[in-house]
Amino acid sequence: MGINKGKHVVQEIEGIRCTVVESGINTARTDFLKDILLYNKFDVKVAPDKTPDTFILGVTDIIFNPVIAIYERTLFSKEGKHITPEYWNQKCKEIHPYYWKNK
Repeated sequence: MGINKGKHVVQEIEGIRCTVVESGINTARTDFLKDILLYNKFDVKVAPDKTPDTFILGVTDIIFNPVIAIYERTLFSKEGKHITPEYWNQKCKEIHPYYWKNK
């Protein structure tokens, strides 16, 4: 589940009920999201997914919703900037202050 879907999924990971942030992701994506979530003081759990070399990433805060957190601008990078949807989706390497584009 990425931020394109607003569905809130709760699943047991390592014996603990967790909100699934994303599933079916590779190691690089798992590390990227894990760094962001750990910096924002979430307890992160990772488990293998159904297919080889893919993972399920969740947080123990079962009311956490990544879509809401990103658009409410409550997630921060290590540089102290708000996480934007493009940065979360790894479409850019630098965080731009707004998720919309001026024409």
